[in-house]
Amino acid sequence: MAISALGYLGIRSDRLDDWSDFAGSLLGMQQIDRAGQSLVFRMDDRKQRLVVSNEPGDTLAFMGWEVDTQDDLQTYAARLDEADIVVAPGSRELADRRFVSELIVFEDPAGNRIELFWQPMIASDPFKPGRPIQGFKTGPFGMGHAVLHVTDVETLMPFYKYVLGFQVSDYGLTPYPLYFFHVNGRHHSFALIGSGQAGFHHFMVEYQNLDDVGQGYDLAQLQDDRIAYTLGRHTNDFMTSFYAHTPSGFFVENGWGGRVIDPQTWEPHETFDGPSFWGHERLYLPDEQRLRMRDMRLDAARRGLRAPPAADCPWLFGELARQPNR
Repeated sequence: MAISALGYLGIRSDRLDDWSDFAGSLLGMQQIDRAGQSLVFRMDDRKQRLVVSNEPGDTLAFMGWEVDTQDDLQTYAARLDEADIVVAPGSRELADRRFVSELIVFEDPAGNRIELFWQPMIASDPFKPGRPIQGFKTGPFGMGHAVLHVTDVETLMPFYKYVLGFQVSDYGLTPYPLYFFHVNGRHHSFALIGSGQAGFHHFMVEYQNLDDVGQGYDLAQLQDDRIAYTLGRHTNDFMTSFYAHTPSGFFVENGWGGRVIDPQTWEPHETFDGPSFWGHERLYLPDEQRLRMRDMRLDAARRGLRAPPAADCPWLFGELARQPNR
């Protein structure tokens, strides 16, 4: 029994027209429905990956995590009940709206709504991106990753690690605690930032082609204040990416080349190298905080830190990682 992937996300926003342009024209998702007060977007053969609804409340409406079997839902429901987490079956109407066969719903200790679902529905027509892209890296890796601000990491760690069974990939404690979790071969599908705040930090979509990231970067630079982090490369998952401001204030990471790990042999560890090898200048930060992050990158450069050459080909890196003594 295990959660296998981040299946979908729901967010709240009263700027549906802006989201239509952002998710379609910039990210390259396919808008498939504007039923009433919501927008629905595809990224692949699934009927939906992102839902934007015009309703009050916190920006993050729900996270949908996929399980492999119908029995997994009952097993997780029992585990949540033992942990004193209120859990309920999703109604038939809700399952139809989520385009899944069955689901359960509950909240984490910080009040974030989580939906565990089984058997997502597949669209009959091919994916048609909102701008010319080769496609997104999804499939067994899920839709990408989601990252939350939290006021206290230690209060949420036991829930995600022991109740939901997420596995720690790595973590850093400076300049603030960061914990990254995997549920499949993607280096991380979820992360917690102990920023002392609460809310949605970002979600990530990974493109099949680096040029799709670069062309999106060009498009984003044509819009005032759209770029939040400049183009750069992360030290832990080797993702080359930029971050864009969404119409709702949080970010979307537009990435390529993410690290593929073997969950069976991976060992969690603390990292000390800062978040990026290069780039990722945080344009939104005050000067003092921005300088601190920049100094960490420059220190990494002085020490000659680089990703392994095999990481330039995520498939090859994954294959080499499975071999002993590598």
